[in-house]
Amino acid sequence: MLRTEKMNTEDRIQNISLRSLPVNSTTEKFRNASRLGGTFRNYRWLSIICLVVLAACGYRMVGKETHVPPGLNSVTVPTFKNRTYEPGIEVPFTQAFLKEFILDRRVNVVDRAQADSLLEGIITDFRIYSVSYDRSGFVLEYQTSVILDLTLKDRTGKVLWEDKNFSETQWFRTSSSVLTSEANKAAAIQKIGGLVAERLRNRFFYNF
Repeated sequence: MLRTEKMNTEDRIQNISLRSLPVNSTTEKFRNASRLGGTFRNYRWLSIICLVVLAACGYRMVGKETHVPPGLNSVTVPTFKNRTYEPGIEVPFTQAFLKEFILDRRVNVVDRAQADSLLEGIITDFRIYSVSYDRSGFVLEYQTSVILDLTLKDRTGKVLWEDKNFSETQWFRTSSSVLTSEANKAAAIQKIGGLVAERLRNRFFYNF
């Protein structure tokens, strides 16, 4: 209570001090900052509450039947294998798959030694094509495609299912800045990883 009263007192002192300043002075900026500060604090708390609610929900599909075999309650997702010439592409894909299963929460994502199943991914192909140009012939947009092989095994190594040539495509804009173009390409690859992971999650639960 004492701390709250102290904070309220300090706020009142600050507001009084600001009100005492001339309206046209440069310190008007501090008045606006003070008002906005309170608004931002409210938005911050609202954002935290929303995140907590979403985390609790975990995108769980309530009421939908799944076809996962009995005893398959956990999965491990080791780092995908990269058999393309695109360096580091396995990282966003592995992260996307881990995120998808962690948020879904119908199976636990655990270490390999504790898992009932093993989901292996191999990125077999990465292609990029120019698809649009400006009047001078410079590339404006690229299309990028990724192909994966996905295999789900049980604890004994038995293949539960496998999906070859699992593919997805995205487009991204190029730029006169090399850094911007690379950032756009990375964002497109990350988007592909998320889309493939979402499709695979449905495959995991409903297509046994």
